[in-house]
Amino acid sequence: MNKKLVIGILAHVDAGKTTLSESMLYQSGSIRKLGRVDKGDAFLDTYELERERGITIFSKQAQLSIDDLQITLLDTPGHVDFSAEMERTLQVLDYAILVISGADGVQGHTETLWKLLERYHIPVFLFINKMDQNGTDEAALMNELKKRLDENCVDFSQTDTDELNESIAMCSEALLEQYLESGEIEDTQIRNLIRKRNLFPCYFGSALKVTGVDEFMRGIMNYTEVATESEEAKFGAKVYKISRDDQGNRLTYIKVTSGCLKVKDLLSGRDRRKEKDWEEKINQIRIYSGAKFDTVNQAERGMICAVTGLSQTYPGEGLGIERDSDIPILEPVLTYQIQLPEDCDVHSMLEKLRQLEEEEPLLHIIWNEKLGEIYAQIMGEVQIEVLKSLIWERFHVRIEFGKGNIVYKETIRQPVEGVGHFEPLRHYAEVHLLLEPAEAGTGLHFFSNCSQDTLDLNWQRLILTHLEEKEHCGVLTGSAITDMHITLTTGKAHQKHTEGGDFRQATYRAVRQGLKKAESILLEPYYSYRLEVPADMVGRAMTDIQRMSGSFDTPLQDGEIAILTGSAPVVTMRDYQTEVISYTKGRGRLSCTLEGYKPCHNQEEVVKEVGYDSERDLDNPTGSVFCAHGAGFVVKWDEVENYMHLQSTLESKETVDEEFVFPTAAARRASTYLEMTEEDQKELDAMVEASQRKREAARKSYAYRKDFSNEKIAVNGSTKSYSNKKKQKEYLLVDGYNIIFAWEELNELAQVNMDAARGCLQDVLCNYQGIKKCELILVFDAYKVEGFSGEIQKYHNIHVVYTKEAETADQYIEKVAHEIGRKYLVTVATSDGTEQVIIRGQGCHLLSAKELKEEVEFANKELRQYYSEDTSLERNYLFQYLDKDTARQMEEVRLGINISEQKKKK
Repeated sequence: MNKKLVIGILAHVDAGKTTLSESMLYQSGSIRKLGRVDKGDAFLDTYELERERGITIFSKQAQLSIDDLQITLLDTPGHVDFSAEMERTLQVLDYAILVISGADGVQGHTETLWKLLERYHIPVFLFINKMDQNGTDEAALMNELKKRLDENCVDFSQTDTDELNESIAMCSEALLEQYLESGEIEDTQIRNLIRKRNLFPCYFGSALKVTGVDEFMRGIMNYTEVATESEEAKFGAKVYKISRDDQGNRLTYIKVTSGCLKVKDLLSGRDRRKEKDWEEKINQIRIYSGAKFDTVNQAERGMICAVTGLSQTYPGEGLGIERDSDIPILEPVLTYQIQLPEDCDVHSMLEKLRQLEEEEPLLHIIWNEKLGEIYAQIMGEVQIEVLKSLIWERFHVRIEFGKGNIVYKETIRQPVEGVGHFEPLRHYAEVHLLLEPAEAGTGLHFFSNCSQDTLDLNWQRLILTHLEEKEHCGVLTGSAITDMHITLTTGKAHQKHTEGGDFRQATYRAVRQGLKKAESILLEPYYSYRLEVPADMVGRAMTDIQRMSGSFDTPLQDGEIAILTGSAPVVTMRDYQTEVISYTKGRGRLSCTLEGYKPCHNQEEVVKEVGYDSERDLDNPTGSVFCAHGAGFVVKWDEVENYMHLQSTLESKETVDEEFVFPTAAARRASTYLEMTEEDQKELDAMVEASQRKREAARKSYAYRKDFSNEKIAVNGSTKSYSNKKKQKEYLLVDGYNIIFAWEELNELAQVNMDAARGCLQDVLCNYQGIKKCELILVFDAYKVEGFSGEIQKYHNIHVVYTKEAETADQYIEKVAHEIGRKYLVTVATSDGTEQVIIRGQGCHLLSAKELKEEVEFANKELRQYYSEDTSLERNYLFQYLDKDTARQMEEVRLGINISEQKKKK
């Protein structure tokens, strides 16, 4: 059976990526003649504009075979302006080829590509091209690759087998031990290292002269592998591209990830804009190679194909059992007004541009209804020229672009609760959301921490859908919000009057109300730059960087060249390249890559210039709608809490202990509405004071009530001080199955009934959480459940997590520990040795399964002892203070027996 692989080829612009593709196709026999980019006859440069400019604009595919290996080769754009097109192909790759120019070495964009490949966990083969040019040094290039990319880059072009094996063995401690004993390394071990991204084979050559290409292709054939799949696997596919053919037919490019797709099969999904489900039939399956294609009746796992008949799909969508992709990292940072000819109908053109947006989602067409203007978010100047040409070619309209403006974003500084209520006549919904700041660059994440007893699961899912479907805008400039965790904490529906649209309105309003209450931060895009200037001009460069509100590391000296690296706002550095060339007389070089979003260096100035008024944005209301006397009325955002029907979840969390320990606290708060005598007030104060003493005694009594703020804890002989780490919360993460199999009684129960063992552990930890008062998260593996997207449940007072497909409990705990370990006191309960090493690296505490059991038993023992010994907590039983006769009569009433009557009968 032939192996099928999808391999993408990536590079910095002008590194020779398309030329290498051409050479591989020629050597495999897929094409008979070598084309050239500079002559405009390259096999994969199918668009006229690509041939004119000599660059790749759209990703293309070609089919080639090496013995029994069938490869779908995806050629991606190399220019920075088309990085979004490149990133979309990464989600369907099995392996990647990274092409580096031997004459230029590792460029700034090359490092960006490397980080993307790491993020998508794609194994990489490297081809160092243009080694036929003067001045290229193989040893120096290998040192640069190891230093700037990864130390596990290994030269596979070397002829000394022993030296090669030693370099490979150094990539794995286990393999190194085995190699020292046996002196041999098997190909299967090399394949395994490459697949796990522990080894990156490097080959040197010249694609133009077809030198080193054969050796490179043999390396791909020998050191790649294909995952096996059961015959009963269900269909799954990932959409990575939308385009149209010469006849205008809409093409959906997909990779079949499991199962099989046949012509006339019905596929289903959800239209994000119209918010309704769709089901459509596959009319045709095409296998493209260059500009030509063959039609087939079915596409199997591992194949890339284009299908017709689907009109609602979008890039990144998962079909069948496949889940949707995450939001791409690379995104436009500039927005431009599209200027139309006077005789062009703006609404008609908007619809045409929406078609183009399907093919290029990050074009992000924005319609300003008030001004009647169309805006587009674009990566750069080259993309502008391409879009102008493309729009003329397809729609015969000559457009222009206005001056580009920066795309800002917004986030918040501190957690806040947002409340949305929507209750016009015969409608009802209330939603409470917890908005919390997240780590920079992580985007938006949505969760539910709402009990099903409070709000049915179907309503909760609907609210999460409404959170995901819309780009929520901030209240400073109306820019999109990012880097937040938004959690549904509670909500309310009406049994008769609630409809789905009601929760949409309530959800949107809850987000906006929370943002109005929060302290918002304006974010702007930053470049990560590398500036090379003559050493005598480094002072001028450093002054310029400071003037642009940028930062830089200690300058490095490389001969007569000084190298500055750091970051600076895009808005101040976007035109600096021309200035560098001018004052260095062409000897300076600046390379910039988008680093991400950081707090704006001139927030007040930008907010004032934009002039956004959140109260007048009718499309994004901040207030809520309530109902009284049969009519709805609008309540402003700062008065919603006075009308809302559910208690604030933030307030309830803060006062739950107070209500439990201070039975009179609620009465005290209500005292302003009651007429109390002086004696009543004194009695109330005395009761509160007594309750406070009990609470303080309880705190001192329990070991688990310790204050860790200044405690020093020994870990493996070393002492770590947490005095500088102010913890707001304590978290306990528990590896569920690890604990079950480690505790003897649970292990025995698991052999009989695993569900019962899970339930028993959950009950034990519920009791423990009630004593410890920490945030307890119990994690169970569900990674073998096919197509499972993960689930977080609230079980009484703890959170129970079932991981998504292909994610183990170890991975989930490591991810959570990394995210919250710097802010909070985190303890992880597990006896997994590997996981313990990882958790220690995150600066978290550890409990083994045995230690957790001892903690639970000790806490229960201390609690029982405290209540048995503390006389201040004695119960005031009714009979305890009655005289004997009254007590006897009360006993008769309780038992329903008249004892005296029985005596008379005797």
